[in-house]
Amino acid sequence: MLAGPDRLPIGEQSLMVSKANANESSKGNTAAGRAPSMPMARDPSAAVAEEFEAARRAGTREAFELFIARHGDDPLAEQARAELKRLSR
Repeated sequence: MLAGPDRLPIGEQSLMVSKANANESSKGNTAAGRAPSMPMARDPSAAVAEEFEAARRAGTREAFELFIARHGDDPLAEQARAELKRLSR
């Protein structure tokens, strides 16, 4: 007798499908076979603000110059320039 999914009695076909689904879920895949969704992207302005705070904590000319070089168009770059002027006094 031939065996295969199309030759199994109807009750046994659903058993094979259940086992296949169990194998997929044990591999970390979702039930639909899609990869898990990615977390939301981080707000870029929050990252820039953290970099500015790191430069401010360092308080060095080099830290502010690096911040300005990386984020010269950001509004915080003006504050970094003001800090550079204050340091040169």
